Amino acid sequence: MSVRIGLRWLPHGEGLPLPRQQTSGAAGLDLAAALAPDESIEIAPGAYAMIPTGFAIALPEGYEAQVRPRSGLAARHGITVLNSPGTVDADYRGEVKVLLINHGAAPFIVRRGERIAQMVVAPVSSVVLIEMEALDDTERGQGGHGSTGR
Repeated sequence: MSVRIGLRWLPHGEGLPLPRQQTSGAAGLDLAAALAPDESIEIAPGAYAMIPTGFAIALPEGYEAQVRPRSGLAARHGITVLNSPGTVDADYRGEVKVLLINHGAAPFIVRRGERIAQMVVAPVSSVVLIEMEALDDTERGQGGHGSTGR
């Protein structure tokens, strides 16, 4: 199933590759850092930084885009998306940005064109909450975190 999404490059993103799924089975489109060619951002251990992607998108109504970490950056450097997953709503038309945090032991340098996150587009349910006096019983009941076992 294909979803058509309009993308507009911002001046600082021009020349970067179009975000894409790297393989036929990939769920996420890789997002690249849209920094100036001579610019870099150093993220110290424990620090975070907002990284521009250089584009804005027009998601169809009924869809969202989730900005998620890249597993390689997390495994090799401890770099992840702080508000993971970040949500891009269908009515947002500003620049897509990525909030990275460094959970690693060494500073991490972000440079132009580096793949920093992935974006997964998914359908969104329209939700209507209905207030009730009581909810139906289930086997789990009110068992919270860890209540179903290890």
